[in-house]
Amino acid sequence: MDSAPRTPVTAVIVVAAGSGQRLGYGMPKAKVPLGGDSILTHALRGVAAAGIARQICVAIPPGDPELHALCQAFTQDLQAERRRAGHAGDGGQLPVVTIVDGGATRAESVRAALAALLPATEAVLVHDAARALTPEAVFHRVSQALAAGALAVIPVMPVVDTVKTVEPTTGGGAAIAPELVTGTAARETLRAVQTPQGFELATLRRAHDAAASFDAGQAAAVTDDAMLVELLGVPVYAVRGASQSLKITTPLDLIIAEGLLEGPLGARWVEG
Repeated sequence: MDSAPRTPVTAVIVVAAGSGQRLGYGMPKAKVPLGGDSILTHALRGVAAAGIARQICVAIPPGDPELHALCQAFTQDLQAERRRAGHAGDGGQLPVVTIVDGGATRAESVRAALAALLPATEAVLVHDAARALTPEAVFHRVSQALAAGALAVIPVMPVVDTVKTVEPTTGGGAAIAPELVTGTAARETLRAVQTPQGFELATLRRAHDAAASFDAGQAAAVTDDAMLVELLGVPVYAVRGASQSLKITTPLDLIIAEGLLEGPLGARWVEG
């Protein structure tokens, strides 16, 4: 009888060093309130609830004592919940929470977190704190794909909108509109990418080592960790994401997230 694949020792990197300018709160996005708590608190709870992380490594803006204290409070809450559940002597099951200073870019923040991972780590999930309501099932699907042998796997959703390619309008057309349609993408093959993105640790480290030599233009063209791995020629697999894994970037996103939290079933239990 075949045995189930062994789950690799996994760390989850939570990237929470963004400025949050588009939200308009005048503070880092991770601090912005959502349903009575911060966006980062919701994201950390989701990671912990998934139960796959041996370590949670949080990249926050450098020199931010409030977010540092928030992460410490989260750790204390985990310990208190474990004691209330009667597992006071089973502290090894609690994830280690590590806090690192993020960088000026997302890639720099991820690299700082990679340098702080525990030696036994075999796989890593990179998760945006801004996707604070990601269901536990998405973490499980990514982790299961890694256990089955994937070196890289991402959660995705089908694109429901028609997508056009455009170019700047030139000549007399510029007086009509700023852009001109050049084509229509095949929607059936398009997917919107979410997080957490999962990787064999050695593969992701190799991808980031290669990216460290990129010039400014090359670095700006890379929008996620999966793209770095693609550039190595490593296959990137895709599993189903969830509609409530929206990235909280604008005030409208925040309103939608608040609505999900107030729903009758709770955001993490409704997939689609």
